[in-house]
Amino acid sequence: MQTNVKAVELRDLWRRYKTSNDQKARDRLVVAYSPLVKYVAGRMGAGLPAHVDEADLISYGLGGLIAAIERFDLSREIRFETYAITRIKGAILDELRALDWVPRSVRARARQIERANVKLEAKLQRVPTDEELAAELEMSVEEFRSALLQIANSSIRALDELWSPSDSSGDSMSLLDTLSDSNAPDPERIVEQNELRDRIAEALERLPEREKLVIALYYYENLTLREIGEVLRVTESRVSQLHTKAVLGLRSHLTAGR
Repeated sequence: MQTNVKAVELRDLWRRYKTSNDQKARDRLVVAYSPLVKYVAGRMGAGLPAHVDEADLISYGLGGLIAAIERFDLSREIRFETYAITRIKGAILDELRALDWVPRSVRARARQIERANVKLEAKLQRVPTDEELAAELEMSVEEFRSALLQIANSSIRALDELWSPSDSSGDSMSLLDTLSDSNAPDPERIVEQNELRDRIAEALERLPEREKLVIALYYYENLTLREIGEVLRVTESRVSQLHTKAVLGLRSHLTAGR
């Protein structure tokens, strides 16, 4: 993502803000990085019900961007954009959770699917198919896929949230925030991070090829659900079902091992 501010000018703004708390420099940084908020809001809004206004998501995300600018440590060996996107997503998700608009029945259905995933994975020693999950839940395949779409259209939990504990201040954290300072490594934390990374990789490997491809194209190649549908030659609704089933499967696999 490009901003309208040159790299040299950005470095000067960062220096002025971090060394002398220059609020004008901070405000200019907010303006310079504001396209990140629109980008994140647009991607998240694509998977939310139509009544959720993108302008509201942008407003929520702006608070996350400001917090990211205020908290960013220039000495950390990560790009600000990477750090900011995590904070922006977190701020939007926090506001959506506070609204509590997800129906209880949808949440309950998502939990049922996760539990069925855990049970069948243990029994079959592989990821269950749509047909097997539908049978376990005592519903038709069409009803199961309809439930996946309903969850997809209502849910605010994404792969990014699979492991998002809160820190002591109550702020949400991402896996990114658990990275140790290169100047002060914490061996115990490094081991924990490596174990978590291995478990996520293992969970991804267990997914069927099409679900794995959907996850890769959506989260790593930044394709939209419509674009993924064009790649796979299926409808956007089918991609949404595959994505939701993959995320619920990953959640059930990871939480079962906690």
